[in-house]
Amino acid sequence: MTSVQEIEVGDSARRAADELPDMQGEKMILNMGPSHPSTHGVLRIVLEMDGEIITKATPDVGYLHRGDEKIAENMTYTQFIPYTDRLDYLAPLANNVAYALAVEKLMGIEKQLPPRCQYIRVICCELARISAHLLGIGAFAMDVGALTVFMHTFYEREKIYNLCESLTGARFTTSFTRIGGLARDLPAGWVEQCRRFCDEVVVNFDETEKLLTRNRIFVDRTKDVGVLPKDLAIDYGITGPNLRGSGVEYDLRKAHPYLVYDQLQFDVPTGSVGDCYDRYLVRVEEMRQSVKILKQCLSKLPDGPVNIPDGKTVLPPKEKVLTRMEELIHQFILVTQGVNAPPGEIYFGAENPKGELGFYINSKGGGTPHRLKIRAPSFVNLSVLPCLLPGHMMSDAVAILGSLDFVMGECDR
Repeated sequence: MTSVQEIEVGDSARRAADELPDMQGEKMILNMGPSHPSTHGVLRIVLEMDGEIITKATPDVGYLHRGDEKIAENMTYTQFIPYTDRLDYLAPLANNVAYALAVEKLMGIEKQLPPRCQYIRVICCELARISAHLLGIGAFAMDVGALTVFMHTFYEREKIYNLCESLTGARFTTSFTRIGGLARDLPAGWVEQCRRFCDEVVVNFDETEKLLTRNRIFVDRTKDVGVLPKDLAIDYGITGPNLRGSGVEYDLRKAHPYLVYDQLQFDVPTGSVGDCYDRYLVRVEEMRQSVKILKQCLSKLPDGPVNIPDGKTVLPPKEKVLTRMEELIHQFILVTQGVNAPPGEIYFGAENPKGELGFYINSKGGGTPHRLKIRAPSFVNLSVLPCLLPGHMMSDAVAILGSLDFVMGECDR
């Protein structure tokens, strides 16, 4: 016979079992972005939350899609150069150089570039790297609460914009390279301005490190957060500082040298843990190495032309166009039909601030590509988010996104 006490115990157990699902609750779906400051653009991440813990993360990209790759099929190779500015718009000079080198590889003229042109292109790439990393670190610091750092880094970026304005005529969308060379040579006094910038910007690096590297709050927000193991980074095709932060010493400037990088002395910094803190340290050291490269280029900068001596590839001088028939014909054909690229297909990858920016070009001959594919490092780097974010808290997602340093213009291209 069942006692009253046993009945009460049984009833309470049943009530507890009925209440348990309510206590655990259901998982919540949250949209992080696309209009959220820490998503650094129009990135949307669909988060599945168990309380404060992320259990699933799905990046939803494409809100900024402009069809650059399809546009390229309807333009001459030169006409597409301004579109490369809009990829990683924090490093337009580096995008210009990478694209020009890809087309020059297709045409088989990359070995004919004058030495002065190659050195100036390297200078452009390293200025772009410093500019992109300054903003990346500043925005990352601001995401985790260090607003002062953002002000410091932005101040130095203005100096780079001043150099870009003197060099290209534009601060943001530079469109500086041309197939076979550059739009113009360095203006008078520019080398001295760049040298002065190199001396000044290292002071900013020291200030940034004083504010962040041993800051207790910053270290707690980034140390052992968003750990990206070496094997996972390789499997996902991660490149750039995010890969080197995981301890993989892979840099295209060393692994597959282009321009005059094989003639320059610089180190490739790597991390050991692969967390947000390591990715920050790698970017700081990369900027120091870029200054080292800039100083070498400025001291070794040779005299000479900045374009290859081929009227069928580079626009002839304007005074000759106005006085000679041959140059007039060359200009007319270049402007209306573009450079005459041979049939074939090539791939060229350059070490950009975000990672490997690659261009695959399929040509059937003529002045426009048959197909053009852009390997955008930001797109590839974001693909690892479903592995990185689960298990972290919502506030950690902000730090992880800042440490990956992506640009949606490049991701959505």
